[in-house]
Amino acid sequence: MFYFIIRTSFAHGRQTIAASQNSNLLIFKQSSGLRFFSNSSNGYSFAASYLINKCGFSPEMASRVSHYVHFESPAKPDSLIAFLENHGFSNTQIVNLIKRQPLLLVLDAEKSLSPKLEFLYSIGFSRPELAKLLSNYPRLLTSSLEKQIIPSFDLLRNLFQSHGKTIKAIKRYTGVLAYDSESYLYPNLNVLRGIGVPESNILALLNCQPRSLLFNPVRLKEIVEEVKRMGIDSSRKKFLVAVYAFRSMSKSTLEKKIDVYRRWGWSDQEINEAFRRYPLCMTVSEDKIMFTMDFLVNKMGYSSTHIAKQPSFLTRSLEKRIMPRALFARELISQGLVNEFKLSALFDTSEKVFIRMLVDRFVNKAPDLLKLYKEKIKISEKKKT
Repeated sequence: MFYFIIRTSFAHGRQTIAASQNSNLLIFKQSSGLRFFSNSSNGYSFAASYLINKCGFSPEMASRVSHYVHFESPAKPDSLIAFLENHGFSNTQIVNLIKRQPLLLVLDAEKSLSPKLEFLYSIGFSRPELAKLLSNYPRLLTSSLEKQIIPSFDLLRNLFQSHGKTIKAIKRYTGVLAYDSESYLYPNLNVLRGIGVPESNILALLNCQPRSLLFNPVRLKEIVEEVKRMGIDSSRKKFLVAVYAFRSMSKSTLEKKIDVYRRWGWSDQEINEAFRRYPLCMTVSEDKIMFTMDFLVNKMGYSSTHIAKQPSFLTRSLEKRIMPRALFARELISQGLVNEFKLSALFDTSEKVFIRMLVDRFVNKAPDLLKLYKEKIKISEKKKT
């Protein structure tokens, strides 16, 4: 799909090019003393010098990129920068775009890029929205308008039967317009349809997490089989949540998280049951699992096995929700106002519901409860810092 390995890493943003920290030049502003060298004593090619002086690249990365981006005149790169500025891109956005897709520097901006931007404006994107989306996913600017972008947009609109939902999906992951539908989206849709996933559930996933359906169909088949073996019904929404959870990490990362739960005494059966109850418990980072379990088990005295039966709150913020509410609950128990709490009621309810259920409920018996709860939040925030 891509011509160079280095281009792939830029296109997907997996490799960030470090900007020079020592340059005092104003980005994109001409300076009377600014010169670009070609085969000069500094050892840099014209392209490398341009990237260093005009775009803030480090010398090392500029030299590396210049092996793939060749130009001996500032005409095209200057034209690109002016073009992007005219379309409302900020200096920061332009730098980010060039770093992630440097081959744009050698394109004819008016001929290659202008029709794409005009089409995207025509379907409802504003200039600020488009500048943000394209600086985060510049690969779209190298995709064919007629062969890729328009057909992908039409496909999405036909699937959703809604212009608004189509735009929302693109905003959530702009790459949905750049991937080859025949190689990724169509096969993955058919995999899910073939095992009985309702079309409404598939479209909900595509709308909320379009990236979840833009990967190797062979891997999706493997994930689907894994989720089915765990006993989750494909007709339920939870099935696709489980697919998303597996899709969001590599097999090795999943095994590391399972190992963390084992270290807290969870059996393999308890881990499987926790995943079936709330698949997103596997998307929590290893460190967060450790910190949350340490706080609840070692500091608050909750049973690790009890937590395994209600794993949903593991995805909640430790500092903003779990710690202040747990400390507050301990105060209620110590005052004899309650005997115990269900973990789901304690940690999974919204802030508004929590205050109504567990603060306002006892305000007559303990008028300072709300003040106490806010103090617990402040204590938790201080521990974070």
